[in-house]
Amino acid sequence: MTALVAVVLWAYLPMSPVHQPGRTRPKLAATIAGAFSGCLTPRECALRIDGLYAASVASMRAAGQPYAGWAADGRHFLGFDTRGDGQAVEVFGDLATAERITVVVPGVASTLNNFTRGLGNVARRAPSAQARSVYDAALAHDPDARVAVIAWLGYDAPDGVGVSAAREEVAHAGGRALGRLLDALGAALPGTPVTVVGHSYGAIVSGLAVRSGAGSVTDLVALGAPGIGAENAGAFPGVRVWAARADADWIGRVPAVRGLGFGHGTPPAAPEFGALPLPVDAATVHDAYLTPESPTLSAVAALALPHAVAH
Repeated sequence: MTALVAVVLWAYLPMSPVHQPGRTRPKLAATIAGAFSGCLTPRECALRIDGLYAASVASMRAAGQPYAGWAADGRHFLGFDTRGDGQAVEVFGDLATAERITVVVPGVASTLNNFTRGLGNVARRAPSAQARSVYDAALAHDPDARVAVIAWLGYDAPDGVGVSAAREEVAHAGGRALGRLLDALGAALPGTPVTVVGHSYGAIVSGLAVRSGAGSVTDLVALGAPGIGAENAGAFPGVRVWAARADADWIGRVPAVRGLGFGHGTPPAAPEFGALPLPVDAATVHDAYLTPESPTLSAVAALALPHAVAH
């Protein structure tokens, strides 16, 4: 069996229905971008951020539980949308005064329903928990650091391992939406460097957004990624590309091919890709790179700091 045939068969495993790329809606990205458009002073931008937070609180209260509880807990969201699988953009830290911003992009099967509790009620899989882990670890490195970390579920991720996960239509739509956020941050907070961290399929979304030249991205991190929207690190001039993939991560068994619209090409953790390696525990499973016991989390947290030096 050739690698290409293998990836096509993998795509048709009966683990998820076919995802419709058209379900990725531009509204959330457009709302955030529109709110930031034209703010000329830090004070004005801070007020607009507060306005997005307030609008999200109102939407969460109107949506009822569990989302009303999120609002009651004082959580901060730039955007919130319950339609379809749902979307959410949560912020940890003071975005308006941050000296570095990190955006964490989740992969397949990420929905509003599991944004906080995690797929299968496994907390480490939750996009919110992963971003919070990066934020907490960054402050553990430097308690005085002025940083913000964003959990970005601003696209309709593939529902699981299946056709849409083996193709990149959804990633292209997600990349455009993420690019709008990165551009909005770059316009509203000029000069504030950004690190983008993509996990699994989220790394493809991240790579496509960064490759388009969006925002003020200085570092791109791929964790357990089957691809990153490019064949080598040279496709991201001026951006440091980092990658981590543990021996125990099943993603390493996905064929590194591209053809007939399937596959994601050379994985960023492959030596020939040319990414900078991040430390991993060989026993780390696919969804555990950003857990407290993972050496990868400490390295990603270092990239979330203002001077962004990984170790």
